[in-house]
Amino acid sequence: MAILSIQFMFFLSLFCLFLLMISLLLAFKKKETTKSFSTTNLPPGPKPWPIFGCLFEMMRNPRPTYKWIHKIMLQMSTEIACIQLGRVHVITVTSPELAREFLKTQDSIFSSRPLSMVAEICSNGYLSVILSPYGNQWKKMKKILVSNLISPTRHAWLTSKIAEEADELVNYVFNQCGNNNSSCGIINVRKATRFYGANVMKKMIFSKRLFRNGTEEDEEGEYIDALFTILAYIHSFSISDFFQWIRIFDFDGHGRIIKEALTIVRKYHDPEIKERMLSWENDLKSEEVDFLDVLIMLKDQNGRPMLTIEEIEALVMDLMLATVDNPSSAVEWALAEMINEPELLARAREELDSIVGKERFAQEPDLPRLNYIKACAREAFRLHPIAPFNVPHLSTEHTILGGYFIPKGSHVLISRFGIGRNPRVWEEPLKFKPERHLKDGNCKVVLNDPELNVFSFGTGRRGCPGVTIGSMMTTLMISRLVQGFTWTVPSNVSKIELIEGKNDLFLENPLLAQAKPRLPMNVYPEC
Repeated sequence: MAILSIQFMFFLSLFCLFLLMISLLLAFKKKETTKSFSTTNLPPGPKPWPIFGCLFEMMRNPRPTYKWIHKIMLQMSTEIACIQLGRVHVITVTSPELAREFLKTQDSIFSSRPLSMVAEICSNGYLSVILSPYGNQWKKMKKILVSNLISPTRHAWLTSKIAEEADELVNYVFNQCGNNNSSCGIINVRKATRFYGANVMKKMIFSKRLFRNGTEEDEEGEYIDALFTILAYIHSFSISDFFQWIRIFDFDGHGRIIKEALTIVRKYHDPEIKERMLSWENDLKSEEVDFLDVLIMLKDQNGRPMLTIEEIEALVMDLMLATVDNPSSAVEWALAEMINEPELLARAREELDSIVGKERFAQEPDLPRLNYIKACAREAFRLHPIAPFNVPHLSTEHTILGGYFIPKGSHVLISRFGIGRNPRVWEEPLKFKPERHLKDGNCKVVLNDPELNVFSFGTGRRGCPGVTIGSMMTTLMISRLVQGFTWTVPSNVSKIELIEGKNDLFLENPLLAQAKPRLPMNVYPEC
């Protein structure tokens, strides 16, 4: 009798599962047959399976997923595609014209963010700016960022921190050369530029650098690595982002990786934040000297703290993630390209020597006139962007765009390198040609492109609010490195290998280049 009961329950379970599958298939069929004509006019893409969409194809192809997506678009000869994953339509775009429609013409429809595991973890539950969906919390944090941290009234404060760290960057390279202008040194340009980016923002937030004189370099190198790990997983096509009910299983391990990286980063952030809050509570501080002080002392109309500690932690994380990668990657790639083509490096030096001279280093007021330097940086943004896609946008209603139906709930991804390397837009798109951005002798080059022919900082409501900071960091960094040192390949190699990483768009190997000081000794900042 017991055996019969077990068998009955087993077959009943199978029958129920069968009924569930039939119900899902019928529901799907009904949904398909009741679509209006417009909903069938999706952008081109691979045919999805019922329920799962193209999930199996995504899993079957080697990671990273962006290579598979761009391969599909190339095979279909399309600049807009629709990849269905589960019930989510992922819309990918490699056309600047279509990108402008998404981010400018119909910005109000596409100004939200999709929910994702990485975004939720990194933003303390969507409390920050970059990764949070459109809504009151995002509006609150965006207003604080724009009005209280990177406003024009803070300009002098911000530029002084950037200039101080530029001095430290020159110091670092100069020390590697033996503190004199007659010897050379092999410089890990990636390490120098990444620490520059992190130190600029750390100074703005905490009034301190990551390390000094290399005493804690190895330990705090893990901090930089953890930041870049988080950036790599911002939109990594995790299965749980399209089937959220299986997130608890963390099949692809993304949750574990992000939590481990976040633990490392917060080891450096959270104690500083808590200590500073205690200092203000105990009247040990009376003057605001950095971003953290500003955030702690913000009050609402009733005189109460405007931000919780969780919101402060989330915004600090946003600031670090937003500044550590774009300038450092652009400068590393630009310098690598220029070392392989010495005539480009010579032209950049000539511009610096003509405008700035050899008796001082370039400063912020010089930057508007350094058009060739900016052209080199802009070309690096075009050809070698930091990531294959921008941070995803979410459509909040059905719409027609480019003649295609874009369903509500779609994830929209603008391809940074798809636009930058679009042969319809750019002549010789795979060649590093800074002069393409110099249209005439009086042209003033800017790094941001609102027309999105180069996707450097984005545009619209979700465009980067720190364009001025990012542009200055990038231009000043490359100016100082080119002006202060002669750069050549190390003696044991013939050229820099300009190969992208297997899983990202950074150089496959960190740029190692030989530097030699080229200015009078008294020009270099003292240690």
